[in-house]
Amino acid sequence: MSENETQLSENHTPEEAPAAAQDAPAAAQHSASAAAEPTPVSNDDAEPLSNDADAAQRDEPAAEGATDEGDIAADYLEELLDIVDLDGDIDIEVRGGRTYVSIVTEEDGEELDDLVGDRGEVLDALQELTRLAVLTATGERTRLILDIAGHRDQRQEELKDQAENAIAKVKDRGEDEHLEPMSAYERKIVHDFVAESGLISESEGEGKRRHVVISPA
Repeated sequence: MSENETQLSENHTPEEAPAAAQDAPAAAQHSASAAAEPTPVSNDDAEPLSNDADAAQRDEPAAEGATDEGDIAADYLEELLDIVDLDGDIDIEVRGGRTYVSIVTEEDGEELDDLVGDRGEVLDALQELTRLAVLTATGERTRLILDIAGHRDQRQEELKDQAENAIAKVKDRGEDEHLEPMSAYERKIVHDFVAESGLISESEGEGKRRHVVISPA
């Protein structure tokens, strides 16, 4: 574990997240903008194109006050960056009623790698801590999505390539194709790609082994 990750785990456990959120400085720099309705591929707010239950559960109406929760998240994340001594700007975007918060940098982004992790595990943990900070401040749960240094956009392209390769195999062989284990967010992205191809997909497995299975139509 890197020094930055060690600092993060020591200073921001889930129990400490609420206090950090409430005491975060109010000088966070961020920009808020409302974007057009997203396509199903890039946003798991959209109506699910598959019959996967875990994807459908993510399509509940987003809570009101997306801009406010973005402000709270930005304050929390700016304090976190100060603690781990990293530079980064915070952007806020609201799409389809869901808040998207991104930590970006003018550099190549490598200095933020420790906040992402090898497979995005640290990023996912930070997202949950940020959601907890918003919950503590507002009393309402949030479906906020956190991205760091464009990791989720890059990962989406990787998932698209995996899905396209698997779809081609299913069409060629007429047999089911099992993909690698993924988070619910990533499985939703794959399900949408598969639905656009005219094939069928569902999730199988439990816990960290849960993955997408693509089948002939």
